[in-house]
Amino acid sequence: MSERTGIFAGDDPFEIARNWLAEAEKTEVNDPNAIALSTVDADGLPNARMVLLKDIEADAFVFYTNYTSQKATEIEAAGKAAFVMHWKSQRRQIRVRGLTEKEEGPAADSYFESRSLKSRLGAWASDQSSPLNSRAELMAKVAHMTTKFGTNPPRPPFWGGIRIRPVEIEFWADGAFRLHDRFVWRRKSAASDWNIERLSP
Repeated sequence: MSERTGIFAGDDPFEIARNWLAEAEKTEVNDPNAIALSTVDADGLPNARMVLLKDIEADAFVFYTNYTSQKATEIEAAGKAAFVMHWKSQRRQIRVRGLTEKEEGPAADSYFESRSLKSRLGAWASDQSSPLNSRAELMAKVAHMTTKFGTNPPRPPFWGGIRIRPVEIEFWADGAFRLHDRFVWRRKSAASDWNIERLSP
């Protein structure tokens, strides 16, 4: 599509996404890698929450979580998820819909080891999304895990990555008088070729 130039140039949407994120890292005050992740429960009722995107791979997006959390259990049941990244300072956003799989290998181990010690101990202590009687109870669990693991807690078996392999990626850039620029990459499966279209604003 010869019309696509500048910020939309190229046929690799993951490269464009990495470039946009790199530019946002220079201007966003907090968490330029934050995404609004959407899942659905067993009744089809949507859920949304903010999480941090940790990697844009050659063909996928990855974030990390507790596998017993509500988002992870809903993703496992549905096998799919969606998210939006929005950068107010850049006046851009990216929307993604795709199929999911777990990342429980070396990439998950490496990212877990890169986290602060308190975050690693917190991952062991928090039974994410389950009822909690008090903060004191949570801090007692942290203290217990600190005694148990010291300064080298391993990655919990219930904690790891979730990879989203997109079948649709939309790039949106603000335009004057709400005449925005929108391009969408679509494919039938995570292994198919992309079809690229401009959308009306």
